[in-house]
Amino acid sequence: MSAALRWFRIAAIAEAVSWAGLLVGMFFKYVVVENEIGVQVFGPIHGVVFLAYVGTVLIAWRAERWSFETTMLGLASAIPPFMTVWFERRVMNRAAAAAEAP
Repeated sequence: MSAALRWFRIAAIAEAVSWAGLLVGMFFKYVVVENEIGVQVFGPIHGVVFLAYVGTVLIAWRAERWSFETTMLGLASAIPPFMTVWFERRVMNRAAAAAEAP
């Protein structure tokens, strides 16, 4: 696995984890206790990790020669919660299949 794919994989999983933290923070803010601390903590974390994910998608696009469609799907996967994990699995499965092909 290339360094670009390794960093992409880390960023994809971190983006999903930061989404989970932000969603929990929003749940507590709007449903349970009306306290903003969770959003104040996880909002900036998620923002930084989101940008890192976008950066690693662009780096992997160049390094792995992804198609335009794959790259756009990777970028769009950052919007819905946890979709980056699905996209990461898709990319890793295709990379593994390509490595096994003669």
